[in-house]
Amino acid sequence: MKTHLTLAFLAALTGSALAQADLTEAFLPMFKALPAEVPSPDNELNEAKINLGRMLYFENRISKGEKLSCNSCHKLDAYGQDNLPFSPGHEGKLGGRSSPPTYNAALHIAQFWDGREPTVEAQAKGPVLNPVEMGMPSADFVVRVLKSMPGYVEAFKAAFPGEADPVTYDNFGKAVGAFERKLLTPSKWDDFLKGKKDALTAEEKKGFATFAKTGCVTCHNGAGVGGHMFQKLGLVKPWPNLTDKGRGDVTKNEGENYFFKVPSLRNITETGPYLHDGSVKTLEEMVKMMAEYQLAKQLTDEETASIITFLKALKGTPDAEYIKAPKLPESTPSTPKA
Repeated sequence: MKTHLTLAFLAALTGSALAQADLTEAFLPMFKALPAEVPSPDNELNEAKINLGRMLYFENRISKGEKLSCNSCHKLDAYGQDNLPFSPGHEGKLGGRSSPPTYNAALHIAQFWDGREPTVEAQAKGPVLNPVEMGMPSADFVVRVLKSMPGYVEAFKAAFPGEADPVTYDNFGKAVGAFERKLLTPSKWDDFLKGKKDALTAEEKKGFATFAKTGCVTCHNGAGVGGHMFQKLGLVKPWPNLTDKGRGDVTKNEGENYFFKVPSLRNITETGPYLHDGSVKTLEEMVKMMAEYQLAKQLTDEETASIITFLKALKGTPDAEYIKAPKLPESTPSTPKA
């Protein structure tokens, strides 16, 4: 009798393992490993342009009071954000939405939570002129600041060879965008997608199966494990206390009210608090709320923990040399103070 029970138990375990393996394999075609860079048809990458973009990413002198750079709110040593619900601008005033990570952002369908800019190049130009954020008075003023420093003039010439006047605000955006197009964080998940089946542990594979079975893969897929579509927050159940209309404010289409860009889940364990308003403090709460309000499912603590085990496998390692703060050109007596 004991032998029969043991055999039945082993058969059940084997069946469960096979089902999990089948589920994992069935959903893998929805995902892609990270590329080495994200190319653009309108912004050819070259080393000089990327190096210039890195300098501009760390440049404080293109903000009012010379206090802030892109790296102030999108810290490269903190997975491309600042772990704050809202980031303070040049006067300490808070922005209206949480700063999304810059890592892997070039993969996304669009930029900002509401998708109002199509590319990282276009996005880079926004915060510099935003009166609450970096507060510069105009694009022309930014160009004046950059042109006052011979080091930047030479760097722009190298980055944009053949242009008679390469120091422009559009080229500022292109340089920062070029740098961000290689801000990628490959992880053990990418090794797994490339065929290294032991790259994930049994528990991480089980977590992916739970993630897939729950329905998370509907929106969180592709190379970014998200970032490739817009979705309504509160899809099957109204999201509590939601007032931000998201994409609807951009398109003026009421049918897109409360739609936001689906965030990438890469490095999600490192980038709380969560949502456009930073209102969800823990990943456990975020996973459970997503299941409830987006998928009409109530997850157990065990299921939630299993999904988070998989999400931990999406944490990548930035290239330390690539994100190292560079030496910036020196100011001159003619460098204007913003």
